[in-house]
Amino acid sequence: MQIEEKPPFDTPFEWIGGEPAIQRMVDRFYDLMDLEPGYAELRAAHGSELDGARQKLFWFLCGWMGGPDHYQSRFGHPRLKMRHMPFKIGVRERDQWVACMDQAMRETGVPEVLRARLAQSFMGTADWMRNQGG
Repeated sequence: MQIEEKPPFDTPFEWIGGEPAIQRMVDRFYDLMDLEPGYAELRAAHGSELDGARQKLFWFLCGWMGGPDHYQSRFGHPRLKMRHMPFKIGVRERDQWVACMDQAMRETGVPEVLRARLAQSFMGTADWMRNQGG
């Protein structure tokens, strides 16, 4: 039997540094979409305006990481797959989303062990949300 070392905090929300750290990460994520040519398909999928998506991702991630449930209190259950159906999400968009988020986590100082755990979860969720391709 393997015993994993207990993380230094009870929730990823506490571990990452709460709302200020999540806001920095989300802001960097959306800024990178505008700056990096490698995220062009991801950026195109978001339309011309990012403010609403930026706010919703912040609200969602706070609750998803074990903090305040800002998203659910405003919109109810996230229903991620259903809410993303109008957008083309294929392998390229999935991979760009995960890469962009990983870069944002790295650049905003998310601890390496937490970053690896979140990246794995983000990939699983992003892959589950694909609605294009096999």
